[in-house]
Amino acid sequence: MRKDLVLIPDDEPGQLARLGELLGEAGINIEAISAFTGQGKGIVHVLVDQADEAMEVLRGAGMDVQAARRVAVVPLPDSPGHLGTACRTLADAGVNIEQAYIAAGSKLVIVCDEVDRAKELLGVSD
Repeated sequence: MRKDLVLIPDDEPGQLARLGELLGEAGINIEAISAFTGQGKGIVHVLVDQADEAMEVLRGAGMDVQAARRVAVVPLPDSPGHLGTACRTLADAGVNIEQAYIAAGSKLVIVCDEVDRAKELLGVSD
């Protein structure tokens, strides 16, 4: 099952390299990633399809995995307006988006308070 893993590493060179190397060596594919820093820490959201295995590898290497959250992954056409349409569908249904980012292949990754409902509203089954 795909999940958005949330990591809080120290803000220092090599953290993303280490993350990528650890998952790569374990044969776990990164489907999407969002990372930024502030106040000496990083916040990394990484979408993987083998969440349990990824958490085991990362925690075993001493990386701080704070959460593993189910997500809705929505294929979007790569043209103007589709992000707004998808998000408006959820907003009009009262679904609150807590985190969103774009994955490879123009896929919208949504972390929200009602994942199953979001998937149903947006017509995705994965």
